[in-house]
Amino acid sequence: QVQLVESGGGLVQAGGSLRLSCAASGRTFSNYRVAWFRQAPGKERAFVAQISGHAISTIYADSVKGRFTMSRDNSENTVYLQMNTLKPEDTAVYYCAAALRAGLVRSEMGYDVWGQGTQVTVSS
Repeated sequence: QVQLVESGGGLVQAGGSLRLSCAASGRTFSNYRVAWFRQAPGKERAFVAQISGHAISTIYADSVKGRFTMSRDNSENTVYLQMNTLKPEDTAVYYCAAALRAGLVRSEMGYDVWGQGTQVTVSS
């Protein structure tokens, strides 16, 4: 089973950009579909985006569509989330999650492995 470590979070002004990374251990990373979720203070964890194992397809939450782009480099065992035109409401802890089997895309229950999270704060 892979292990996931997120990085790239930080403080940015509204309208700015950040790129999050999710580095995975293990030699079978390309077999995993990977998602980003986020959890804002006082709110439940919410789906952001998912990418299939070989990056054939990506799915985005409506709230980030057109602003965020998810990609992966299986040779580097890394998944990325490029976040542009950030808004204060994007402030949250961002988690990457992975699943080996097909399953729920937009639910936490669809993923078996989770990273520890990285904080993103967008100031107005």
